Amino acid sequence: MFDRVRAAVTGGVVAVSLMASAAAFAAVESKDPIKLTLHDWTGQLITTKIMGEVLKKAGYNIEYVQADYIAQFAGLESGDLHVAMEMWETTGRDAMDASFKTGKTENFGETGMQAIEEWWYPLYMKERCPGLPDWQALNKCAEAFSVPETAPKGRYLGGPVTWGGYDDERVEALGLNFEVVHAGTDAALFAELESAYQRKAPILLWIYTPHWATAKYQGEWVEFPKYTPECYTDPKWGSNPNLAYDCGKPRGPIWKVGWAGVKTKWPGAYNAIKAFKLNNDEMSAMIVEVDLDGKDLDGVVAAWVDANEARWKTWIK
Repeated sequence: MFDRVRAAVTGGVVAVSLMASAAAFAAVESKDPIKLTLHDWTGQLITTKIMGEVLKKAGYNIEYVQADYIAQFAGLESGDLHVAMEMWETTGRDAMDASFKTGKTENFGETGMQAIEEWWYPLYMKERCPGLPDWQALNKCAEAFSVPETAPKGRYLGGPVTWGGYDDERVEALGLNFEVVHAGTDAALFAELESAYQRKAPILLWIYTPHWATAKYQGEWVEFPKYTPECYTDPKWGSNPNLAYDCGKPRGPIWKVGWAGVKTKWPGAYNAIKAFKLNNDEMSAMIVEVDLDGKDLDGVVAAWVDANEARWKTWIK
């Protein structure tokens, strides 16, 4: 008797669940999957999966697709990919502008996070190069930043090549006696920082925020000539009259972008994506949980979704 009651209750729960799921799907404009791109750094995976899981709760069919940060625009323009949740003003502006001009992609607005990506050094390196953070001090102490593979040139450890950033061009335009070496992955970049920091070894590298590194390690960003759009487009701008990129990287918002067809095929999802907002502090805290505390990324995302139901429900209303 008990087993039959339990079976009936269980069956009823399943039936209710299926009915709720069917109702949710009935409310969406298309059951075709919305394809959200995944890249190779923790914060972007968190941002994307929070958005994806919220859209799932609204009944949308979500597919996560691994894609290159810059090359993804070909897929966004064709409609084979649909949403990129993080395009950084610091490195993605040129690719965004070129794509938006086609009319096939659209800016879905700011994520709420503000980006800095720039050359960074630990404070102990300032003792070996006292003219820092002024970029003009770098050539005076290039050897202090060298490693056996680059000596007597200093080494700048850049991000993966796919991130862009124009660091090779910056070195040439500013006449820096440095060799740019690109880390293969985000994880490799920060593993090398950890190793160097513990040994007080020379290191100058690409650091970005929001991220845990700027909270865990004491250091400073190099102060290059301030970015203006002309620095990237007009060689006559700046200290080198023959080459562009003789300045630092831009700073500014992290944007959401996507296929222009999202607003007509999935208007509810489009509105939710535009409404999405996180700030630097909460993103940095989640990155710490994953990268430093060793928590499962999907578990961190689920915890945020559970704790912020009232907030994300306003995105999908």
